[in-house]
Amino acid sequence: MTTVGLIGSGRIGGTVARLAVAAGHQVLLSNSRGPDTLTDLATELGPLARAATGQEAAGGGELVVVTIPFRAYRSVPPGPLTGKVIIDTCNYYPQRDGQIPELDSGALTSSELIQRHLPESAVVKAFNNIYYRHLASLARRPGAADRSYLPIAGDDAVAKTAVTAFLGSIGYGAVDAGPLTEGWRQQPGTPVYGAPYGSFQDPEGSPAGADAIRKALAAAER
Repeated sequence: MTTVGLIGSGRIGGTVARLAVAAGHQVLLSNSRGPDTLTDLATELGPLARAATGQEAAGGGELVVVTIPFRAYRSVPPGPLTGKVIIDTCNYYPQRDGQIPELDSGALTSSELIQRHLPESAVVKAFNNIYYRHLASLARRPGAADRSYLPIAGDDAVAKTAVTAFLGSIGYGAVDAGPLTEGWRQQPGTPVYGAPYGSFQDPEGSPAGADAIRKALAAAER
């Protein structure tokens, strides 16, 4: 099984950690406030989980999930992530993150900026389009008729294969949304953001198959 480093352990990060532990993966939890604030979560998750610093999660993770407010992406340490696959769950919300001209103009996607910050890593966009409660409730075993799918975008085919395998292990299929330049198709406000999995008011959500995700991606407009 894989050791998964979590840089950020909030709603999405904590949910990914729970699904990963349930699948038998080890997880290294970290956040900006320090390991002491994560001891309760680590205890809840059991012996496969450990609270760590961001540097430890980055260095010890074979697969590393960056799941922090986008405005903080420059705080992610590039050195320990050299040669690693990075799952980027971050979304750009100008009202929270401040205006970023390259993103506002569409010249770059948020994942492209993270890839520039981590030039020796392979960034794959995933988990950013699903409500955390739905992420927890819609996981299904391989072969299940109601298995849900998540879009992934990335420039490295090997990295996307690794992320697809990880998603499969925690209960999800993957739809290849193309390179990082196409990551805008799964950003907030697009048809694939949240809606395929049901209302945010329904904590259980609704399964979304591969065809539904492909259709939503294709319907995205700038």
